[in-house]
Amino acid sequence: MDADIIVIGASPAGLMAARNACEKGSSVLLLEKKEEIGSPPHPANSFFKGMLDKCGEAADPSYVVHYLKGMQIISPSGRIVEVETPGYAIDKSRFDRFYAEKVMKTGVDIRNGIEARNIHREGEKFSVSTSAGVFKSKLVIISDGINSKMASLLGLKTMKHPEDIAWGMELEVRAPALGKPKMFEYYIGNHAPGWKTTYSPRGGDNAAIGVYVRRCGRDATPYLNAWVERFKKLKGLKEFEVVKRLSGGDPIVTLPNEYITDGIMVVGGAAGQSGIGYAMRAGQICGDVAANGIRKGDVSKNVLSEYRKTWEKEFKAEHYLGRIGLETLRKMTDREIDEMAAVFEREDLSFVHGSSIEQAMQVFAFILKKKPSAILKYRALLRNK
Repeated sequence: MDADIIVIGASPAGLMAARNACEKGSSVLLLEKKEEIGSPPHPANSFFKGMLDKCGEAADPSYVVHYLKGMQIISPSGRIVEVETPGYAIDKSRFDRFYAEKVMKTGVDIRNGIEARNIHREGEKFSVSTSAGVFKSKLVIISDGINSKMASLLGLKTMKHPEDIAWGMELEVRAPALGKPKMFEYYIGNHAPGWKTTYSPRGGDNAAIGVYVRRCGRDATPYLNAWVERFKKLKGLKEFEVVKRLSGGDPIVTLPNEYITDGIMVVGGAAGQSGIGYAMRAGQICGDVAANGIRKGDVSKNVLSEYRKTWEKEFKAEHYLGRIGLETLRKMTDREIDEMAAVFEREDLSFVHGSSIEQAMQVFAFILKKKPSAILKYRALLRNK
C-alpha cells in the first residue's frame, strides 16, 4: 500500500478530506494533476463569512485582497436589494496554496503534476493508474472537480441535474478606482439565463466581472461580451485593462446523487456540492468517515454512507431550497423579477437569520405581510421551460 487513502484532486473539498482523514490517523496520499496547486485558479474568487463559517474556518489576511460589507442584487430595471453580510474578495491561488500548506503540515503526502487516469479494484485494495505509475490504497476519495472523469469511469452519476451546471467566465480587470466599492453586485435577469452577471470589487483599481448561465452550453462568451459592454455603460467606462480571463463550472443547483460506493467517495464539485465553504465542510465530513472506515477495517458502502447521512442532515434542505429558488428565477420574465425585487427594495433584511428553512419562512412571511400577491410570482416554477 502507498497509503490508507488516496485523494484525487487538491480542490478545497479534497484538501479538507485529506486533512481530516490524516488527523484521525490514516495515511493519506493526495494526487494533483496541476504542476502547482492553485495555478491556474478557478474563477470562484469570493465568498461570504457565513459560507466559511460552515466549515469552522476563518478568513486569513494572506489571501484576502478586499473586505466587503455585503451584496447588492440588481433586477433588470435596476431595482436594488441590499444585503449586509461580511464578504471577501480573495486571491484564489493564494487561498489554495494556504490550505495546501496547512494540509501538508498534518502529514498528508501531496504530489503535484500527477494525473489520475483510472481506478481498479483488486480484492480489498484499489490501484490508481496515473501519469506517474500505479498507486495502491484501501480507499479512494475523488475530488477532481466539476468535470470529474474518475467518477464517471466508475459509473457513478454524481449529480441529479448535470444539465444545470452553471458555466461561467470571468475577467479580472483594471481601471482607476474600480475596486474600491464595498459591495458585491449581482445582476439577475434574462441577460444571464438561469443565474447572474457579477461585479466584484477587489481593492484599488482591480475588479472582477463575470457571467454564469445555465442550459446555454459551456461557452458563455456571448453573454460575457454583452455584459462587458453593458458594464462599461453602467460604470461610465470607455475602456479597462483585462488582466486575466478565467472559466469554469459551478454545480450550484445540480444536487448530489450517487457519490459513495464500496471503497470510493466523491466530494466537492465532482459530487455536485457547490460553494467553497460548503464543499470544504463536505470534505471534512468525508475525511472523518473515511478515517473511521479505515480504523474499523471496513470501507463498505454501508459504513461510508455515514458521509451521506451527515451531509444531508447539514445541507440537504439548503441545497433543495436553492434549487427551487434558482429554477424559479430561470423561468421568470424580467418583468416578474422586477416586481419581486420591488418587494425587498430599500428594506432592512437583517431580520433574516437561522437555518435555511427558517430564513425561507421568514422571507415568505415578509412577502405575505408587505405584498401577498407577490407570492403568485413563484408560480413560474411550474412552467414547462
